Amino acid sequence: MALTQEKIRVSIITATYNSGNTLTDTVLSVLSQSYSNVEYIIVDGGSQDNTIEIIKMFECRFNGNLKWISETDRGLYDAMNKGIQLATGDIIGVLNSDDFYTSQTVLSRVVAEFENKSLDAVYGDVHFVKADNLNKFVRYYSSRIFKPVLMKYGFMPAHPSFYCRKYCFFKYGLYKIDYKICADFDLLLRYVYVNKISIKYIPLDMVTMRLGGVSTNGIGSHIRIMKEHLRSFRENGVKSNVFMLSIRYLYKITEFFIK
Repeated sequence: MALTQEKIRVSIITATYNSGNTLTDTVLSVLSQSYSNVEYIIVDGGSQDNTIEIIKMFECRFNGNLKWISETDRGLYDAMNKGIQLATGDIIGVLNSDDFYTSQTVLSRVVAEFENKSLDAVYGDVHFVKADNLNKFVRYYSSRIFKPVLMKYGFMPAHPSFYCRKYCFFKYGLYKIDYKICADFDLLLRYVYVNKISIKYIPLDMVTMRLGGVSTNGIGSHIRIMKEHLRSFRENGVKSNVFMLSIRYLYKITEFFIK
């Protein structure tokens, strides 16, 4: 099986902008993966710190399997779209510039599932830690309970754990860059709920995330999330409302007690 797996190429996309404080951890976690047929794509938004120096420092360690660009973009989701368009892998995943893989075998586990050629995407779990203390556990985000119907209530698989066949991005559309926070939810709603791609949950903690990213920082972000979820439902012809979306927050409280 190992020989068959190695034929599957995985493209990992990291969007950066002034990410010098965290990018080294991200890059090292990609390099540490036991699965070798990996293409790493870094899309930088024109950083003014030492981000580019870090990329150049690690470039030779990827043996030609690192692609990177640095130019002005229209935000995180625009950068992700650029990465997708550069990708040559069979499978595409995203690893944010302040996150890192929880173990060295994450991609091996992902690829093993894609031996099933009828499967379009897989997803798993992530956990959050303090930005200034990576050993301080804050919250576990399990995708175990996820079912497509739950998207009407605002639930979604943990986006950093979502790996999808490349063709889906071009068949069902890329990220909509005029969303500030929830283009990932909108993309998954189109793929999973509307177009019903074939998905599978992997009971695995895939990614360690620093608390305080784009979609985890403050009450203002949660208000915007609510508004953007409602917009996505309207645009995709999915019936939902504020009350249904509020149910998700009751469930999230329990995540703080899951270790």
